[in-house]
Amino acid sequence: MAKATGLVDRLAVDVDWAFPDLVLAYQDRLYSGVRSFVGSADAEDVTQEALIRAHKALHSYDEDRIRQLQVSAWLWTIAINLCRNWARTRSRRPQTVQLTFDRPSGDEAADEAIDVVMLDGWKQRLAGLSEAQRVAVVLRHVVGLSYREIAAATERPVGTAKTDVSRGLAALRKIISEEGTL
Repeated sequence: MAKATGLVDRLAVDVDWAFPDLVLAYQDRLYSGVRSFVGSADAEDVTQEALIRAHKALHSYDEDRIRQLQVSAWLWTIAINLCRNWARTRSRRPQTVQLTFDRPSGDEAADEAIDVVMLDGWKQRLAGLSEAQRVAVVLRHVVGLSYREIAAATERPVGTAKTDVSRGLAALRKIISEEGTL
């Protein structure tokens, strides 16, 4: 992101003054990616927690450390760790069912049903990948990070990030062809 350099400089000068710009620049992409990992019900909370932790961390960094940040990769490191913690915590809690009686009407209901089916289908397909592949594919093709940013966010070499994306996409193609949807 071209404006990330200016953003880093502004953060180094005054975190509180520049942080709203960081939120505006990254919140939508962060939310989209997190949603792929934890689902829409918890994505907003996890995204918000990632931004809160980023804000706290920036206050503890000196100016030089802030200027060295690759903001996107750094935020994704925080978000991925929170998604892992969420999954770990979720696996320890019993599942509850939420009953809802509000039903949209007309085309809105049909659109919502299609969105839910599509999202559930992709969540199931992504669940068939290894964690490394799932993270790499989502960061590359949902969030739009570069391979260098993925490598930094996952703390793996760039070549490994490329391999994870490639193998993840190959596995997804196989899953889709086995479903007979291609």
